[in-house]
Amino acid sequence: MEKKEFTFQGTVLNGFVMLFVNLAVLILSLASIIYGIVLIDEGIGNGGIFLTAGVVLLIVNIIMWCGFLLLEPNEARVVTWFGKYSGTFTKTGFYWINPFYSTKKVSLRARNLDAKPIKVNDKVGNPVMIGLVMVWKLKDTYKALFEVDSQTMATNPNAVGSDTKGLMNALENFVRVQSDAALRQVAGQYAYDDEDSKSGEPTLRSSADEINQQLEEKLDERLALAGIEVVEARINYLAYAPEIAAVMLRRQQASAIITAREKIVEGAVSMVKMALDKLSSEEIVDLDDDKKAAMVSNLLVVLCGDDSAQPVVNTGTLNH
Repeated sequence: MEKKEFTFQGTVLNGFVMLFVNLAVLILSLASIIYGIVLIDEGIGNGGIFLTAGVVLLIVNIIMWCGFLLLEPNEARVVTWFGKYSGTFTKTGFYWINPFYSTKKVSLRARNLDAKPIKVNDKVGNPVMIGLVMVWKLKDTYKALFEVDSQTMATNPNAVGSDTKGLMNALENFVRVQSDAALRQVAGQYAYDDEDSKSGEPTLRSSADEINQQLEEKLDERLALAGIEVVEARINYLAYAPEIAAVMLRRQQASAIITAREKIVEGAVSMVKMALDKLSSEEIVDLDDDKKAAMVSNLLVVLCGDDSAQPVVNTGTLNH
């Protein structure tokens, strides 16, 4: 999006030099007023001229005091001339400009937003709780002041324009609302988890990098209107909504149990096969199919059972 901000090109003077000039004009105006009053009291005709000149100089001096600017690093002043945007002043230090210019101070420093988790339906319709943390800063002061209605968004509308904190809090409210909308949009495009573990589609749990990238892009699109740049955005909270959390936990537990059982059975079959092959290759005992089946059954019960097996010693022969 086109950047509408430009640097202020008006006359800018050193603030300390103008401070001494203003003090000198103030002293001169006061001296002229006092001298004019003295001359008038003495009946000298030039007293009125000195008094008038002193009053005019004093009024000019009061106006000149309004032209001082003090800027710290990563701060800026948006300058307007009777409502018309005249540029953005960003030089750090103490300066003086034409006092008839109006200025509004804004902060260019990075700010942090920790959004509270919100309830969103994922791609398959499951309600999930999701939250984000974001770092943002002001990039285009023109858009921030003149393309979004900071007055209505501010907690104290009367403070916007004269108070940097009021303006930045208004922009933070704008960021909070847009981040909520972007988070809902991104979360609705993905499932919370890959339930069958075979589809290979990205999910909110397994594809954090892709989700965060999508989130940053959506936030950039929405916040560009206000001249705001997203430095970083990350999902910092993700969980099923309370109403389905218990059910989903049981489903995950069941899935974990099934996976563990498959592993146990796979290992048990391998061990049984190894035992039969060992008995056969070393000719320890000759087993027919029925006896092999019984042995396999017993071994699988022992290896796959949850409780420890209780051995039974058979002192007879295999024929019994």
